[in-house]
Formats: sequence, structure tokens, C-alpha cells
Amino acid sequence: MRLFNRHDSWSRLDFFARLLAVMVAVGSLGPDHLTADEPPARKIDWRASGTGGAVSAGRSTEVVAAALDVLAEGGTAADAAATSLLGLSVTEHGLFASGGEVPLLIYDAKKKEVKVLSGLGRAPLDPRAIEWFYKNGIPSGGSMKSAPVPGMVHLVSTLLIRYGTVSFERAVRPTLAILDRKARDWHPRLAVTLRKLVEAERGAKGSRADKIAAARDRFYKGDIADELEKWYIQVGSFLRKKDLAAHRTPLEDPVTVSYRGYKIHKCGPWTQGPYLCQTLSLLEGYDLKSMGHFSADYLHTVVEALKLAMADRDEFYGDPKFVKVPLKQLLSPGYARMRRGLIDPKKASLKRRPGDPLAGRPLRGPLVASNRNYTIPVQDTTTCLAADRFGNVVAATPSCNLVGNRPGPPGVTQGNRLRSLNTTPGHPNRIQPGKRPRITLTPTLVTRKGKPVIAVSVAGGDLQDQVTLNVLLSHIDFGLAPHEAVVVPRFATGHHQGSFDPNPDRSAAFISRGGVTMHEGVPEPIRRELTARGHKLRVVGGAIAHPVMLVIDPKTGVVRGAGDPRVGRRVGVLSPLR
Repeated sequence: MRLFNRHDSWSRLDFFARLLAVMVAVGSLGPDHLTADEPPARKIDWRASGTGGAVSAGRSTEVVAAALDVLAEGGTAADAAATSLLGLSVTEHGLFASGGEVPLLIYDAKKKEVKVLSGLGRAPLDPRAIEWFYKNGIPSGGSMKSAPVPGMVHLVSTLLIRYGTVSFERAVRPTLAILDRKARDWHPRLAVTLRKLVEAERGAKGSRADKIAAARDRFYKGDIADELEKWYIQVGSFLRKKDLAAHRTPLEDPVTVSYRGYKIHKCGPWTQGPYLCQTLSLLEGYDLKSMGHFSADYLHTVVEALKLAMADRDEFYGDPKFVKVPLKQLLSPGYARMRRGLIDPKKASLKRRPGDPLAGRPLRGPLVASNRNYTIPVQDTTTCLAADRFGNVVAATPSCNLVGNRPGPPGVTQGNRLRSLNTTPGHPNRIQPGKRPRITLTPTLVTRKGKPVIAVSVAGGDLQDQVTLNVLLSHIDFGLAPHEAVVVPRFATGHHQGSFDPNPDRSAAFISRGGVTMHEGVPEPIRRELTARGHKLRVVGGAIAHPVMLVIDPKTGVVRGAGDPRVGRRVGVLSPLR
């Protein structure tokens, strides 16, 4: 049974898209819809298409507009992304912050390559701090003891130096305008800190890159670092100035897999990203299109593939600077073939089933999966995409995971990302001095014939790559446009360990044995069939995670973008199509 058959799929999808457009137009999905006094050469809405570049920046029309200004001035996607990230650290505070984390993928049109910037802070370098965590546990409910080194400022600086054309002062100008309105008590303090960076940039000699580096160094090595260290000591954080001074934003190669003629690019195993590649490798062995979009066979097959890939995520992933992750074996076609054979087409697995890639065996276990109520607080993430008219594309997933942490005297806010590590002896993601936590933040870039064609960013913790998979399959396998792919019903499994639970007993961190969260838009007969196959369904009416998507036509330069309007996502374009 199909949710959308060949004859009625497009009419139903068009009706849904038109209904959402009307809701946005009348303001029922938020106050930030397009206004009549905006320049005619741009459009900002939940969906937009244009030829002059595109930006999606969380839920903020103001930040999207500021980034479009940078593109209109001749800036690159990197310039627009840097402007967006600085702005989002204020407008999306709680989901992101100035002391947060930003994994980022960029396609460089000149070099014709995809690279990764790891804007992720590390654990403290002091071995005594690490000893404390092993003795007392990593706090999971909100604590500055769980704060990593702040990564955002270094990431933005590195992005501008390596791929940008504008100054830090230009990129931060819209953010300062927002802060100067003093809507929150910490806004003036952060404005002072950011203006110190501008002051350092103005006073430095040398190239544009040298000047941006001077601004960055004032934050990580100068008087701002002194102020941060004083705050760390006051609130009981283990971070010190030496941790700030040692911080870097590495430039890395992406993890890449081919799927139906496309190349999917993800950040490394210090994120959960590679498991999306593993899932696609499993699914390439199935004719999903013939199953029918949202048929019971389709949903069952995708969920079972996700379970297998996420079991490997939980078993093997960690910071590759500290642990040897067998990515070559995990992503090999032979391993995918072996693992594919574990999927029973008529029965949901209730076991945790990591593989044994080094021994060339499909199973390392299987292991018993626990079943419990997940009570660890999770504070979400935001989204950021940018594409320019020169062919450069950026995908980033900014976050901070605050969970109660408050801004310090410099106005900087840091989160709880160290709780994504654990204290399990021998585990690849156990906490060590200077180690990056294995995070859920996971942007996606897709190329075809060497050109960028898709960019995706999703907010939603462990749901992020599951929902990325939803929208990619809807587009690649079923031909849905971006504005359709981000609004059709979504689904995700809880059959995995929670990425925000540092419990040293990793079996106790398992969320939901056989659990599947599914939107009520999937017809009830299909849901009944999935239940009969053993899936433990939880049906919801709201959005499952928050996706945004750009699709680029490399021949025409047209960028089509969309973000789920039910959660207020915004996309802006220059030179919009009529």
C-alpha cells in the first residue's frame, strides 16, 4: 500500500504545500513572513528559489537578510555563513551561542573540493579534571563542568581566513546592531567583547587574514581569555587559559559515500555523520522506489537499516585523533552486503546489533537492548546553509546545548557538550584530555559529477541524520522538490544509545528498544502493519526535527531552498524566480 500513488502524489503534495504557504502568508506560522517593503531583488520565506545565491539561517529573517546583504555586495558563501553564525549566536540563543560548536562543510568552487571545518571545542587538558570526571561522572543535567572550549569564534575566524573575502568587522556588524538594542541583560556585555575583537582587527598590521587572526587571538590568548579564565574559576569549570590558547579549528577531508550517482559528504566520526553514509550503503541494495513512498515495506526497510548503522555509531565512533575508527571497513561495499542480510523484511529487530568490520563479520553481538524512559534534558540546535553565485556552498549545524548554563561576564555562553563523552573504560568516546566529544551535529553536502547539488542542515539531536535521510530519500529516490521534502511526514527510531547520556553503563543509555516515532500523516493501515512487524510506534502530530534544504542546479545556477515552516525555518534568495 502506498501513501502517495503515481496519480495522486503530486496533487496531494501540491495541496499541502499551498496550504502551508497560505498559513505563512496570513501569519499563522509566525510573524517573520515576507513584507512588502523588502527589496525586489530578494525573497525571504519558508521556500524560495533564485539565481543570485541563497541563505538559510535558523528562524531569523533579520539574520537571513543580513547574510543576503553580504552576498549582494559580492561576498562568498563563507562570508554569508560567517555573518549568519555570528547573528544566530544571539537571535537563536539557547539553541546556539557565542561559546557554542559548529561543524561545517564547504564546497570550494575554485579548488572543486569539499572540506570540513571542525568548529568543536575539546575537553580540558588538565589530567586532574579528567580524573574528577572518572571519579564523579560527567554532569548531564546542566553544568559548566561539562563545558568544552568555546569553538564558534575560532570557527568563524578560520572560515573567513580560508574561504572568505570580508573582514571580521563586516561579518559581525549585523550582530552588533542586534546586541545594541539591548533586548537581554547580557547583550551589552557580549557587544563589548565583540567590539574588542573588531578593535584588535583594526589595530593589526598585515593582510586581511593577519588582521582576522589578531581578532581571534585576542579571544583565545589575550585579555578576553583572561576574563574567561576568571569566570571559569568562579563557576567551577575545569577550563583554563591554556585550553583556550591550544584550541584550533582543523581542516579535514569529509567522509564520503556514493548513492545512486550522488556523492554524500559528511564530517568525520567525531560526529555521528558517517552513519548516514553507512545507512545509504545499506539502502542502495534495495529498490526503494518500487516499494512506494511511505509504504510499510519502505518504512520498515529504512528503519531497520538505521538501527544497524546507529549500532555501529554507538560501538565505534569517537575522535579519530584519539582512537582508530575502522571507517574504511565500515563503509566498504562488502560490509554493507553482509549487514544487509541481517534485515528481516517482515520482522523488526529488538536487539542492538553492531557489526565486526575488522573481522569481516556482520555481527559483533547481538547484544541485549534496554528499554527505559529517556530523561536527560536536551536543548536543541539551529541550522545554517549558504550558496553564492560563484558556486561555493556551505552547510553547518550550529549548537550549544546550554541546559541552564548562563552567559558569563564577557557575555559569552557555553554549553554542556562534554556530556556527549562517557567514562566507560576502553570506549572510543570516553573522555580524555583535549578530546572532542562525538557529537550529533551533522551537516550534509551532496555533489554530482563533481558539483554541489544538495545541502542539508537539521536541528534535532539524535534525530538529525535520520531526518536528513528522510529528506534525501524523498528527493533522490522519489523526486520531491525541497519544499515538498521538508513537509511530508517524517519518522525516526529511538533504537540506539542517547548521545547526551554520559552513563558509563552504555546499555543503560539505550533509549527505546524497537521504538519508532512517526508522524500522524502516515495512514493508519500502514502504521498497523508496522506494529504487526514488531515496531513500537509513537505517533505524533508535530514536527520531527527541523530540516532545511538547498537544491542547486549547476547548469542554470538556480538554487531552490526550503525549511519546514511549522518550526519557523527561513530561506532567502537573491534574484528570485517569479
